[in-house]
Amino acid sequence: MKLTQLFYVPNQLTLLRMVFLPLIVLSLLGGHNGWALALFVAAGVTDFFDGKLARRLHQQTTLGQYLDPVADKLLLSTMFLVLSVLHRIPWKFTVVVFGRDVSILIVSAVLYVTTSLRDFSPSVFGKANTTAQVLAVFLVLLLPVYRAEWIEVGRLLALWATFAFTIISGVHYAFLGAQRLHAAQQHPSIGS
Repeated sequence: MKLTQLFYVPNQLTLLRMVFLPLIVLSLLGGHNGWALALFVAAGVTDFFDGKLARRLHQQTTLGQYLDPVADKLLLSTMFLVLSVLHRIPWKFTVVVFGRDVSILIVSAVLYVTTSLRDFSPSVFGKANTTAQVLAVFLVLLLPVYRAEWIEVGRLLALWATFAFTIISGVHYAFLGAQRLHAAQQHPSIGS
């Protein structure tokens, strides 16, 4: 992995998303809900463009493949944690989100260390879970800025969708992990 990859525009956008995170947290803790919402949306814009630019500029890098999901997880997990501390997301949702992420991290680490598997692409359930999490956080941040009944209903639906997709995707990843580990033990050349 070359250090120059840090200076590629898509990777700079991913790093910018990580820079937004403490600013969002400080805005929330300071009661600046409008700023927190604006910064979260800006972080979402960087997430949208980093992948598109990487493909268009032919700047897809190993660093970007690892950095992008780390930035996403860091942003969403921190948002759930902070919003739970502020009593804006019930703890049960945050515990489920963290439990799944820690489980996936452990399974991925075991597969990485014990096999030659390196492809940990998100599943359709994982993508649905991420979408539900982003929507839930967005609506939770929007609610104090613009009070409306549809936002409250949407927030609740998005949180319960997050809960359901977190469990479904967690079980799916566990199943895939066990399947890959079994296949790697049967055929040691898989993933090489």
